[in-house]
Amino acid sequence: MRVFTFPGVFQPISDTWLLAEQLRAQTLPPRAAVLDLCTGSGALAVCAAKRGARDVVAVDVSRRAVWTARLNARLNGVRIRAMRGDLLGAIGDRRFDAIVANPPYVPAETDELPASGPERAWDAGRDGRAVLDRILREAPAHLKPGGVLLVTHSSVCGEQATLKALRAAGLDADVVARRRGPLGPLLTARVATLEARGQLPAGHREEEVLVVRGRRPHQRAAGDPAAAAVPV
Repeated sequence: MRVFTFPGVFQPISDTWLLAEQLRAQTLPPRAAVLDLCTGSGALAVCAAKRGARDVVAVDVSRRAVWTARLNARLNGVRIRAMRGDLLGAIGDRRFDAIVANPPYVPAETDELPASGPERAWDAGRDGRAVLDRILREAPAHLKPGGVLLVTHSSVCGEQATLKALRAAGLDADVVARRRGPLGPLLTARVATLEARGQLPAGHREEEVLVVRGRRPHQRAAGDPAAAAVPV
């Protein structure tokens, strides 16, 4: 895959490609509809289109990211629809066979999200979940029956919190990939803060990058309280 990024657009790194591997591994219907949230370079949207999806939408709050995604689709000979917007607010009431998201997830000094600058691609509130939790709340309503939501984040942000949120939304949730390695440069620069908050054990310098999947069941049994958790 050819990937170009305009200045100010976050270049895809290992978490992007780990998520791309899991997207390719999913069983999707022919001519699937796929939504890529926080698209950045558009690499995941391009991956979905190259995999055979025929209706691919990419959303980002950054104009430069939207331009980058459109350019990368052209460079790779695929068609996607890239648009600027605030997460799920950009797509109305549409539903998809798969939604993928590699959102900002680095714990920051404050809960105020940056409105501009490169930090917008990674700063995500004090717990690193400001954008992630919005996606977990809003995305299930935009999945078709049998559809999957794939999100990636660091273990520093809390694996169990993500699984709990997906299950509360009526999805079957599991971790489909995890990759352990040294802390990346962004987390390394904030080690003292993370240790002081208890988000990172003292002296710990490793993390797991997770891909968590939530699947909307095709049909819930009558009387199952989770059936009411997913809008139909």
